Amino acid sequence: MGLAFIDTHTHIDGEEFRDDLDMVIQRAKDSGAVKLLVPAINLSSVESIENVCRAYPDYCYGMMGLHPEDVKEDYENVLCRMKQVIAEGKNRYIAIGEVGLDFYWSREFEKEQLAAFERQVEWSVETGLPLMIHCRKAQNEMVKIMRRYEAELHGGVFHCFTGNEHEALELLQFDGFALGIGGVMTFKKSNLPQTLPAVVPLERIVLETDAPYMAPVPHRGERNESSFIPHIIEKMAEAYSVKPEQVARMTTENAERIFFS
Repeated sequence: MGLAFIDTHTHIDGEEFRDDLDMVIQRAKDSGAVKLLVPAINLSSVESIENVCRAYPDYCYGMMGLHPEDVKEDYENVLCRMKQVIAEGKNRYIAIGEVGLDFYWSREFEKEQLAAFERQVEWSVETGLPLMIHCRKAQNEMVKIMRRYEAELHGGVFHCFTGNEHEALELLQFDGFALGIGGVMTFKKSNLPQTLPAVVPLERIVLETDAPYMAPVPHRGERNESSFIPHIIEKMAEAYSVKPEQVARMTTENAERIFFS
């Protein structure tokens, strides 16, 4: 029997997959992916995610949130419409995401990003849904906001973790949260193969692609997809000195616990 795993973060609703989505889904299934979790990033992605989840029921699962790079002057109106969609409850969203802070390129909308993130953390508290958090060059600000709600949070994932031991330990202080690990684990200059085993137990890791971005070696530079996750599993098994089956099993159990229990 092959590996069974969950891709906790794939933008499979994007136009990059428009022409061959059926084949991408089939390859994902053939490689062992048992579920694909699809985060929203803006209002237009809400419709595309709903279409994908309808086309592949009990396989693709949607999340609702406003990506920090999509936070602009009109963010309050966008959040209002997204909240309405959640409240209508026509589709079951499994998380609030992809939300967070991103000051990597610009701090132009810093104030708006902080306000939007806090509002969506409040949604998580209100709905009981976990968070899918994107954070780049903003961990201090993110942690400060989350600490205000720490006792009421419902867990989640710190997506695309690439940090050091100190940053990992700070994030693991939030109970019920896992680190999302993707293709960067396989990159030649990545510190993850050393950092993760030193301070992060496998019980606090979930797998992801962030497809179509950040494909793992040996597919680096290609369009990423869920069928590439076994390469990440192999590298993680090597780093933790365990069998790939153990990595797949534990990360799948972690994802099930966070999003489906």
